[in-house]
Amino acid sequence: MKHRNQVFDNVLDLVGKTPLIRINKLTSKFKGSFYAKVESFNPGHSSKDRIALYIIEEAEKQGILSPGDTIIETTSGNTGFSIAMVSIIKGYDCVLAVSSKSSTDKIDMLKTMGAKVYVCPAHVSANDPRSYYQVAKRLHEEIKGSVYINQYFNELNIDAHYKSTGPEIWKQTEGKITHLIACSGTGGTISGTAKYLKEQNPNIKIIGVDAYGSVIKKYHETREFDEEEIYPYRIEGLGKNLIPTATDFDIIDEFVKVTDEESAHTAREIAKTEGLFVGYTSGAAMQAVKQLGEEKRFKKDDYVVIIFPDHGSRYMSKIYSDKWMSEQGFFDSINAESVQTIQYIK
Repeated sequence: MKHRNQVFDNVLDLVGKTPLIRINKLTSKFKGSFYAKVESFNPGHSSKDRIALYIIEEAEKQGILSPGDTIIETTSGNTGFSIAMVSIIKGYDCVLAVSSKSSTDKIDMLKTMGAKVYVCPAHVSANDPRSYYQVAKRLHEEIKGSVYINQYFNELNIDAHYKSTGPEIWKQTEGKITHLIACSGTGGTISGTAKYLKEQNPNIKIIGVDAYGSVIKKYHETREFDEEEIYPYRIEGLGKNLIPTATDFDIIDEFVKVTDEESAHTAREIAKTEGLFVGYTSGAAMQAVKQLGEEKRFKKDDYVVIIFPDHGSRYMSKIYSDKWMSEQGFFDSINAESVQTIQYIK
C-alpha cells in the first residue's frame, strides 16, 4: 500500500478519509456551525464503499470467500456499486437484486461495473417472493460458492462505520461535535458512527432522518412495527418497510421525517448555493437540518456534522431532471426553478 505522492496500488486504497466541508449559505440564519461529511469523495462516490470493503475483507479473513466466488446483495444502488468495484479488484463475481425505485443512472452504473442485475418491484412487502430481499435469498440458494452480504441484518455494517467514519469525524472536529445528523436506511452508517462518538462523549445528540412512508421513526419511538405507516415514497436509500437489525435504535436520540419534494429541492439548493453536487439522501439530511434550525434547536456553540452519503451524478434522471421533477408535481408556483437556463443558438 503506497500512499506517498498520492500514488496508490489500486482504487480500494482511496476508501475513507473523506473531508468535512463547512455549509455556509444554507445555514447562515441558524445558530451554530455546520459541516458536511462528504462521502462522495470515496472512489465509488458513496459511504457504501466503507461497508463493501470492510465486510468483504472480513469474509476473506474468516475463509468464507475465495477468488472466483460470487457475492450477492440487495441494494438501492450505492452498496451494489461499491460491492461491484471491490469485486473487480479482488476477483469475485457480483450479483445484485436492485429495487425498481433505483434511478436508471444507478442501474446502468451497476451493469457497467460488470454486475449481473435483477431489478425487483419496489412497492411489494419484504416477504413477497418478488421483493429484492427474497430474490437475493433465492439467488444465494441457487448459486454455489456464493456469499450473501445482507447489509440490513449484518452487524459488520455497523462495525465498518464504528472503525472508520466515527473516528474520522471525532478527529476532524477535534472532539467539538455536538450533533450528528444522518439518514437511516440499513442504519449501519448512523449506528456505527454514533457508537464511536457516544463512547467519546455521551452528550452528543444523534439525530436520524426518516422518510414519510417508512416505519423507522415510529418504531424508534414505540418499538412497534406499524404496517399502516408504509406507503410508496421516492427517496432512495432512506427509510424502510421492515426493521433492520443493523440499526441500533438505542443509540439514536430522535428521528426527523422529511418529504420527497422538500428533500429533492434541498439537494438542488445545495448544488446551487454550496457548490456540492450531492444525492437525494444528502438533500434529505440537509432538509432535516433546515427543519431543526427553523425550530431553533441549535445553539451558538453547537458543532453539527451532517453526513452527505453520495454523489448527484446518480440522480440525473431523477431530482436533477426538470422533466422528472415536473412529473412528480415538485415544481409549483413557489418552488419552480427556471427551466429556461439552456439557450440554443440557431
